[in-house]
Amino acid sequence: MGINTHMFKAWLVSNSGDQYTAALTELDESQLPIGDVTIRIANSALNYKDALALTGKAPVVRRFPMVPGVDLAGIVEQSSSAKFNPGDKVILNGWEIGEVHWGGLSEVARVKSEWLIKLPAPLTLSQAMAIGTAGYTAMLAIMALESFGLTPERGEVLLTGASGGVGGFAVNLLAKLGYDVVASTGRVQESAYLKSLGAKEVIDRAQFSGPGKALGKERWAGAIDSVGSHTLANVCATLKRGAAVASCGMAQGIDFPATVAPFIIRGVTLIGIDSVLCPMTERLIAWDRLVHTLDINKISEITHSRPLSEAMSTAEEILAGKIRGRVVLDVLY
Repeated sequence: MGINTHMFKAWLVSNSGDQYTAALTELDESQLPIGDVTIRIANSALNYKDALALTGKAPVVRRFPMVPGVDLAGIVEQSSSAKFNPGDKVILNGWEIGEVHWGGLSEVARVKSEWLIKLPAPLTLSQAMAIGTAGYTAMLAIMALESFGLTPERGEVLLTGASGGVGGFAVNLLAKLGYDVVASTGRVQESAYLKSLGAKEVIDRAQFSGPGKALGKERWAGAIDSVGSHTLANVCATLKRGAAVASCGMAQGIDFPATVAPFIIRGVTLIGIDSVLCPMTERLIAWDRLVHTLDINKISEITHSRPLSEAMSTAEEILAGKIRGRVVLDVLY
């Protein structure tokens, strides 16, 4: 049975007073926001941010009602843009969809053409969503560290939150680029998985997750942190002199209980990674490098597939730390 051309299903988040609700709802295409491209979504993904948006555990959504989902991939149905034609396969990451603009947890989306990227060959739509914001953010972080001077010869690179989506892709990408990768995780039982992705060593996150000293023993030539809070502070305290850490997440918290000691005594640098409003030129470079660097055969090891209807239960699993890697939502059957 085909999908009704006028009605579609989407997860809709509402907030009336103190009542925050999220439900899989049937909507009419006339309710779609303004945009010059309409997409039949084939796959979306469920990120940590999407889990927060669905459950209301953090103020991710800034406009109501909202269709969450910071990633989407699908086929163009209608377009008034010269850049895209019906039948084109496209992907979208960020640009505040799922927060300010309706996002990817839906069967249909209407968006601005300047947000879209044509599906990079040889990826499928599902593979592109398996990579999604997580893999794209991991590559942006690597590019930032490289721009700061990081090379494999400088020493070990630390990844925190390694069992998550960003972490898994960052492990594989860095390993493929020749780096010695040390993966920090709260699930040390995943050591075999992380080593299969390319980690040289797997360590328990406990050594980073509590209050630490202003300065620790120098070890890391660079780091990618998706955890924040005490973990990021302890990473900064153990970076080598002149090294940098790319910050791209807040799984432990948005706070940063650190001192200035690593910055003014060892000259370390904290680099913020903005994957949401990143310029298109940099996005295209990141996706091109992803296609040519990532071990495509490893995507299935990092990814779980779930139907769109299970988004809420999956979001709760993500926030409880029960999901390893990425979740791709199958929308178009």
